[in-house]
Amino acid sequence: MRDFIAGLPKAELHLHIEGTLEPELKFELAARNGLELPYASVEEMRAAYTFDSLPSFLRIYYEGMRVLRTEPDFYDLAMAYLSKAAEQNVRYAEIFFDPQAHTSRGVPFDVVIRGLRRALLDADARLGVRAQLIMCFLRDFQAEYAMATLLESLPYKEWIAGVGLDSDEKGNPPRKFAAVYERARQEGYLLTMHCDIDQDDTVEHIRQAIEEIGVDRIDHGVNLLEDLRLVEAVLERGLGLTCCPISNGYVSEGMKAEGIRKLMDLGVRVTVNSDDPAYFSGYVRENLEALQGALQLTREELADLERNAFEIAWLPRHLKDAYLAEIDAYVAAGPPR
Repeated sequence: MRDFIAGLPKAELHLHIEGTLEPELKFELAARNGLELPYASVEEMRAAYTFDSLPSFLRIYYEGMRVLRTEPDFYDLAMAYLSKAAEQNVRYAEIFFDPQAHTSRGVPFDVVIRGLRRALLDADARLGVRAQLIMCFLRDFQAEYAMATLLESLPYKEWIAGVGLDSDEKGNPPRKFAAVYERARQEGYLLTMHCDIDQDDTVEHIRQAIEEIGVDRIDHGVNLLEDLRLVEAVLERGLGLTCCPISNGYVSEGMKAEGIRKLMDLGVRVTVNSDDPAYFSGYVRENLEALQGALQLTREELADLERNAFEIAWLPRHLKDAYLAEIDAYVAAGPPR
């Protein structure tokens, strides 16, 4: 089964590029930029990655970003992830980036997006991995800052597929950003939004995301099961969920595997993704392996998870069909020998 998962053509739709900053690269960038890190070694840094909640993770996550200063830094960050993705047979990725986490400390928006964009182009040409960017707003900042960031993105909007909302959910509901999302829609951006696992008012936030904001999909969102009316709304609208099993276990209790199984059985378009793999010790292949082990998923069920991912990806129909044909051919070929 591990071999089957390894070879399965994959799409990753919930991946924070800043969350792929491995300790080795963090030390390299710190040295490049003349910065001191509060750790003596890679091993000591990894040992500090102990989280029991979303806020405890975010503290270390944002601290680590300070090594990202220049366009080459963002290029190297993205190329490192895309190279890993290619090794895991990720054929397509939609990559979150957090411009406010950089502009708020003096790194220009232009520096961030040019570095990332150049890596995406090189990965397509050299590695055969197609990728797009999703610009996330930090929900614990003011809505006015999100709007300013949206306006700053407009000269580059051909490089950005859509917008998302992440960071600390407590006290920061979707409706706080309603005007920002409406303007983003007017500008042609597609819309997604984090509804993190087991947070305060999570179910209400899912409702707001669906009914008030009108998102095109939901990131995380397993708490959807607590309100069957919302499950029906998701099914009616054909919305997908970008679930992240391993990271669930770091910020809540367990991977939420049984919840993911229930959503699959209900026909919700569930997908499996890695979230912040440098911090949660698992890229997309490892997430699929973990979920398969917990639920004893069959090959066809694993293939269906990837079919879901390509179906809800922000791609034109002809590209979706091409990737789906790759999955069908892979499954039809039988177990790896």
